[in-house]
Amino acid sequence: MNPTVLFVAACISLATLALLRTTGSKRLLTDGGFIESAETATREKPAGLLRWITTVDHADIGLLYLLLATVAGLWGGIDALMMRTELLTAETTVWSAETYNALFTTHGITMLFFFATPVFTGIANYFIPTLVGADDMAFPRVNAIAFWLLPPALLLVRAGLITEVIAKVLAPLGFPTAALFAIKPPTIGWTMYTPMSRAVANPEVDLFLLGLHLSGIATVMAAINIIVTIVEERDSSIINWANLDIFSWTMLTASGLIIFAFPMLGSAMIMLLLDRNFGTLFYSLEAGGPALWQHLFWFFGHPEVYILVLPAFGIVSYILPKFAGRKLFGFKFVVYSTLAIGVLSFGVWAHHMFTTGMDPRLRASFMAVSLAIAIPSAVKTFNWITTLYNGKIRLTAPMIFCVGGISTFIIGGVTGVFLASIPVDLLLHDTYYVVGHFHLILVGIIVFAMFAASYYWYPILTGRMFNQRLARAHAWVSILGTFLTFSPMLLMGLAGLPRRYAAYPEVFVPLQRAATVGALILFLGVGMWLWNMIQSYRVGDVVEDADVWNLKETNQFGREWEWFEERLDRK
Repeated sequence: MNPTVLFVAACISLATLALLRTTGSKRLLTDGGFIESAETATREKPAGLLRWITTVDHADIGLLYLLLATVAGLWGGIDALMMRTELLTAETTVWSAETYNALFTTHGITMLFFFATPVFTGIANYFIPTLVGADDMAFPRVNAIAFWLLPPALLLVRAGLITEVIAKVLAPLGFPTAALFAIKPPTIGWTMYTPMSRAVANPEVDLFLLGLHLSGIATVMAAINIIVTIVEERDSSIINWANLDIFSWTMLTASGLIIFAFPMLGSAMIMLLLDRNFGTLFYSLEAGGPALWQHLFWFFGHPEVYILVLPAFGIVSYILPKFAGRKLFGFKFVVYSTLAIGVLSFGVWAHHMFTTGMDPRLRASFMAVSLAIAIPSAVKTFNWITTLYNGKIRLTAPMIFCVGGISTFIIGGVTGVFLASIPVDLLLHDTYYVVGHFHLILVGIIVFAMFAASYYWYPILTGRMFNQRLARAHAWVSILGTFLTFSPMLLMGLAGLPRRYAAYPEVFVPLQRAATVGALILFLGVGMWLWNMIQSYRVGDVVEDADVWNLKETNQFGREWEWFEERLDRK
């Protein structure tokens, strides 16, 4: 779908909603009807499974997003562990090369589209209405539909493995399974480059593309909902944009990026599907060839990094001051830097294509913008460090994750600046250096921010307190695992080792094994987190005082905690 059309549609939606609100006598009901302003809709939620299937409540849907993302994250994490297991030896010994190719394809797609993005959408669903003073998301039914598009999308993307398991169960019983075995896990890489993705005969590639397209539609629907909720539903106390909290600012910016970036990927995938199934020639050499796909993909692909990292920045900026005993230093500049990153992110896509032979003058312009986007990122880092300066630091689990995330982000970010330079990129393109840089940011600050948020808001989500000692141990283990996993990749990349190969020269065995040990430590940390979440939900101390983090002492008892306090008082 054309981005302009989507933008216009979003504007019309905003205008329509604003018009409805100005009528005063009527208000749009969540099911599409109208109620008089004096009426109050009080509805009893059904019990059991029916509640979760039929709910349009923003908090319930937020929890569903978080549950789905956890399942997807564990699935994608197992893919990564299987890859690292293969890389313990220089030869291809554990899995076949085809299985290895499938693993890095599904790992990348699962983690980006079904883990990282839904986590932030889930957090936004649960907390943004409360943070902006709204009753619910602006379009509750659209909200529910957007979520329920994701499970079938995930199944389509992972269909190759599912059909293989089903076929192996049915084959001994005498059922015909040839069609199921024909659907194999995709091996085209998460970037889906043509001409390989156009030519490969595996029917799973079509299902894979359809699943991704479905998830893109769901993500755009959720993004429009978040934008309208923040713009139109915030209460009178935060009509002034300066009073909007920093997490909502980052979600608003990331949602804007989604509206422009995801339709581009959707359009590109539709053309690829047409090429594969109906003989169109969008990606033939005469019509643009592989370079066309790369332009379209990376126009989406690089903003996607900021779609994921901006909410993580927002969480760090929101939680860090709470445990530093100070307000966020330079709030306005953090907001301005967020908006600057949002704008600049659409001007850097071609730095992924420096090796394609494009015009040197064009490459130079993209290099300049790629270097420039480091400035607003540095502004954020400066403000975080300055917030900590002379603060009353409390090393709680959320705080350790925030500080650890900043440290890994600095290393991941600086190594990325070098890749923006054309001569350096020509040397390091498609090496392990890129993998190390990318994951120091993805795991280092995005996943760390997720863990920080899960601990910080756990009392609100469950009404219980988690095991804080185990949580702090999890944080330190995760920091150690992250550095041990991804630092060796920087060294291997500098030595010229290309990525995406199951076999590699013997000389890299020690570094590959160190990275695998680091991955196992990271997975141990995930196990500690999962145990803490489940066990604390079962037998953790019941929270009776909403001020579990002593935030009233520093006047940082936020809206969501006030809402939680009211909930406790009503019991």
